[in-house]
Amino acid sequence: MNWLNSEAFTLFGQHIKWSDMIGNVIGLLALALGWRRSIWTWPAQFVSGLILFAAFATAHLSGSAGKQVVVMLVATYGFWQWNRGRQQAQDGSIAVRFATWRERGMLAGVAALGTLAVGGLFTAFPTLSWDPWPDAYIFVGTIVAMYAQARGMVEFWFAWLLVDLVGVPLNFANGFAFSGFVYVIYGALVLWGLRDWWLRSRAAAQPALEGAPA
Repeated sequence: MNWLNSEAFTLFGQHIKWSDMIGNVIGLLALALGWRRSIWTWPAQFVSGLILFAAFATAHLSGSAGKQVVVMLVATYGFWQWNRGRQQAQDGSIAVRFATWRERGMLAGVAALGTLAVGGLFTAFPTLSWDPWPDAYIFVGTIVAMYAQARGMVEFWFAWLLVDLVGVPLNFANGFAFSGFVYVIYGALVLWGLRDWWLRSRAAAQPALEGAPA
């Protein structure tokens, strides 16, 4: 595994590691597959999480490394969830929808309380993370986003945008420049994916006209 954490090249004065680059390229692919509502988004996220775990663990970013473990667990759940419900939409694809207000409140509450709990843990044990609160925010935000994606909620794109806002400066500050660049690309993909899921959820919510094929 040593070669994964070695330097691949230098870009704009930033040292790019193989693990950082490969893991995030696969992560970009996973996000694009999620946009297309392909079930292969979950195996891609699992592999990305496995590689990035090696990268963050060696940098002593326990929050980011731990996040990748959870990413792999949620990816397994997401694969099962989507495989079970892949025929829910009329066209045989993954059905997407907006969350109910109750679900939105639950997601926001879990994000807030989870960030406070994990951030408090990182603050109490500084060796777990160099940047306790941003690291905790990204850790919890990623879990919330992936859970919402597994449930087919359009809101998962908003959660990713909020993670991006902190993820870009955090990765640059901790020497993971490629992750920082990729988070910027994530932002563009998230906006396009949000538009696609938004339109599909609205179309699915419209009742079929009487006499028209369902």
